[in-house]
This record gives sequence, structure tokens and C-alpha cells, in this order.
Amino acid sequence: MKRFEYSRATAPEQAAQSASVKDASFIAGGTNLLDLMKLEIETPVKLVDITRLALAQIEKTTDGGLRIGTLVTNSDLAAHSEVIANYPVLSRAILAGATGQLRNRATTGGNLLQRTRCYYFYQTDSACNKRNPGSGCPAINGENRTLAILGTSESCIAQHPSDMAVAMRLLDVTIETLKTDGSTRTIAIKDFYCLPKDTPHIENVLESGELITHVVLPAPVSGIHTYDKVRDRASYAFALVSCAAIIDVTDNGRLDTVRLAFGGIGTEPWRNEAVEALLTGTNGNDDVIKQAADLLLKDAKGSGQNDFKIPLTRRLLKQVIQRALAGKGA
Repeated sequence: MKRFEYSRATAPEQAAQSASVKDASFIAGGTNLLDLMKLEIETPVKLVDITRLALAQIEKTTDGGLRIGTLVTNSDLAAHSEVIANYPVLSRAILAGATGQLRNRATTGGNLLQRTRCYYFYQTDSACNKRNPGSGCPAINGENRTLAILGTSESCIAQHPSDMAVAMRLLDVTIETLKTDGSTRTIAIKDFYCLPKDTPHIENVLESGELITHVVLPAPVSGIHTYDKVRDRASYAFALVSCAAIIDVTDNGRLDTVRLAFGGIGTEPWRNEAVEALLTGTNGNDDVIKQAADLLLKDAKGSGQNDFKIPLTRRLLKQVIQRALAGKGA
């Protein structure tokens, strides 16, 4: 591991200012960052420890939502009574990811910033545009079984790994940040992540030294909340395809509310509101589900080993809709 400077922040403003130097990083749980540092994939010149900041609270907002501090652990968030009662899709998504020990350390802000698990990204003797811009993407013609089919480019097909972020995208959270100059901003999660295009090393819109302070959940959405995760083994595996869903069905069997977000298939947590609009108001028959799947996967592109994700996503979408209509998703 390369040498680095370490400092411990006692206030958010101090943390942001301390991290204003080039190639500085914040550290909280460290469940992803420390692995990347050990492999010298990330080599920050300075680590700013934010674990002493008063950002580990969950508070109700005036409009009926929740304001979650960036240091709230995944375990505490999943077990919070308000989350279980009003945002069960978020609790289920968090519990579907990692081990209990990791969830006890991993933080809300850090989870949103997880980096891909692409083999070539972790293999430092390999080319990788995300790790070394301009070096190439061997995954496109190589080992790509777990990688993305949506949002990809000629420069990168790496998938976004987070389960929690998929549910956050479904719930339309906003992300509150503090910049190095002391100013703040609020970012809708739909605007937070960047598609790879020809700059896959730029993964989100955060500026250097900008600190995530809170994640805000809007008022709850009624309906059946589900999180389905297809993976290679029953536990402790990243999603091949996952789907976070909130679906409300009317008494006469029509889809009233439809929200769908997918993991494992996109270079970012993937949501297509046009698909939801197409399904809303229908009876969810096979023809409608096929049209929805066609629209969702219109721009999907397999790279060989991951071609199976296209039909698998179709089947998962159908399962989620049909289960909700049958009233068995609660």
C-alpha cells in the first residue's frame, strides 16, 4: 500500500476543506475503499476520516419522508422501524447485499459510491478505461458474464454493483452535499450517476472534496414493495439481474402505480419511467408485459457471455408484474 496522509474531521466543513487537495478521499466504513487501496486501484494521497461527524441520524421530514445521515450504517437503515413500515423495498434491497458484518460497517453515503466489480477493473495488470483512462476495455471481448447490457459504451461495460442504490433510484431520493467552499447542493439521484460514454472514470457528478451529508427519502409510495435478486448463489453474491418494484393494483385488477428499477444490467441503477407509464392503467397481460420488456431492453447490448441477461430480465419483469396482480408480493 502506498503511503498517504491521514486526518480526522470533527465537522463537515472541516472534512470538505481537508479533502480539497487533489486525490484525497473520505473514509467511513471503508468496506470498498480499503480493498481498492490494498490493490493500488485507488491511491489517495490523503484520507479524511469522517466517522466522528454527527451524520449518523435518521430524522423525519416535514413532508413525511426521512432524512438519512451519510454515516447511517446499512444495518441500522435496514432495521429502522420507519424504513421497514414505509419503505420495505429499501430494507429488502439492503438485506439482499453483502454479509451482516459488512452491513454493520458500510455506510449510506459510501454505498452510493461503490465501484464496479468488473474483473478487469480489479486486475491491475490489465487495461481498464475506468482505472486507467485511454487504456482500453478488454471486458467487451473478454470475461463479461456479470457486466452491463444497458448504458454501456465502446469504452466501458462495467455494471453498477449496489443493491441499496437500486431501491434509492426507485424511491426518487435526493442527495444533499457540502462543497469545499462551504456551499451546499441537492442532487436528484436520477442526475447523480454518469453514463460511461468516453469518460468511464467519471462515475458521478460530485466535485473534488464534495461530501455527501444526507440522503432524503420523499413521502412513502403506497403499493406492494418487492426486491428480487437473481444471483449465482443464494447469499453474498452480486446481482446478475435484480428488480426493485412498487406496484399498486386496483380492485378491478389493473395496475395503478408502477415503479421499477433494475440492478445488475446497467452501468448505473437502471430505471425507465416510459416503461412504467406503458404498464400503468393496464391489466398487465402478456402482450403488455412483452411491450414493456421490449421498451426496457430496446437499447440493450450483450457482449457475448452476458447475452443471457436480456431474456433473464424479460422473465424477471414478467414475474414481478404477475405476482403483484396475483396479490402475492406483499
